Amino acid sequence: MFYHFLYPLHEYFAPFNVFRYITFRSAYALATALLIALALGPPVIARLRHLGVGQKVRDDGPKSHLPKAGTPTMGGVLIVIAITISTLLWGNWGNRNVLIALAATLFMGAVGFIDDYLRVMLHYRKGLLGRYKLAGQILLGIGVFVAVYFYPAHGMLDPGETNVPFLKRTVIDFGWLYLPFVILVITGASNAVNLADGLDGLAAGMTAFAAVALGGMCYITGHVKFSQYLQVPYIAGTGELTVFCAAVIGATLGFLWWNCHPADVFMGDTGSLSLGAALGVVSVLIKREFLLAIVGAVFVAEALSVLIQVFSFKLWGKRVFKMAPLHHHFELSGWKEPRVVVRFWIAAALAALVGLSTIKLQ
Repeated sequence: MFYHFLYPLHEYFAPFNVFRYITFRSAYALATALLIALALGPPVIARLRHLGVGQKVRDDGPKSHLPKAGTPTMGGVLIVIAITISTLLWGNWGNRNVLIALAATLFMGAVGFIDDYLRVMLHYRKGLLGRYKLAGQILLGIGVFVAVYFYPAHGMLDPGETNVPFLKRTVIDFGWLYLPFVILVITGASNAVNLADGLDGLAAGMTAFAAVALGGMCYITGHVKFSQYLQVPYIAGTGELTVFCAAVIGATLGFLWWNCHPADVFMGDTGSLSLGAALGVVSVLIKREFLLAIVGAVFVAEALSVLIQVFSFKLWGKRVFKMAPLHHHFELSGWKEPRVVVRFWIAAALAALVGLSTIKLQ
């Protein structure tokens, strides 16, 4: 909004010229989203408590989680609201990449909200059935594919191509196979963040680190001179996604204020599915899908631990981990919850650093 209403006035009042700069608007998008999450936290949490939207805790999990039963969930609405308002205030509404990323976040937030509502309000044991959530993720993947493949942004890559990290001027052309690839990326990212949302502050903190790395890559990819200097394929308009990523960072940090141990509120599927979709869609828009697997390495490990556990038990009747996802394995191995969370944050920060380093190494 500010870009459209205030920047045109720079001819009459020179200081308004700052609204043209993505870095300026990104900084304030982060601050705005953070402050919105902080300000709305108390009334939203109080409302959720009043509605009796309490988390149910598994009996077969770590016993330290039992006191968490009844803690308000569906707090992801805080994240979605903060991202949406901040992006609309500081983003460029005429940029289709921002609109796609924001629409994807809202869409998966709605799917997650339905799941949370069915589970905690209507007491459906499984909430929204997995096949319906998967259908929503596939539908989102198809929509993003259509936008990217049939209406590509001006840039150095063909619609079905994607970058390969660490390798200079190396791309993979999927052709029509780019459709299932995009679906896999968005579905995988959404579910991975959802699986990681099992400890106080874990998913929110790791998402912030991943968004920092992706935001940096968005800025470079959409900047003609920087992309040329670093030999990164330029894609017009993707720099504006930096503002969106900054809003994601601010929203997750603001939510972390209320979600740190011991949590006052949980994000639920409303938050985790929307955040995962946001990361996945941004990686597709900047053609850095493989980079997402690097900057989100801890999320990948969480998802793989579940797959390994399931396949191992079905094939051999044995469990590889004491409990999946991976963070529960470390809890049952004797690590206290805050220690698991902080160490996973450190690993996520390292993964984000490695991901960013691929820019210079390629």
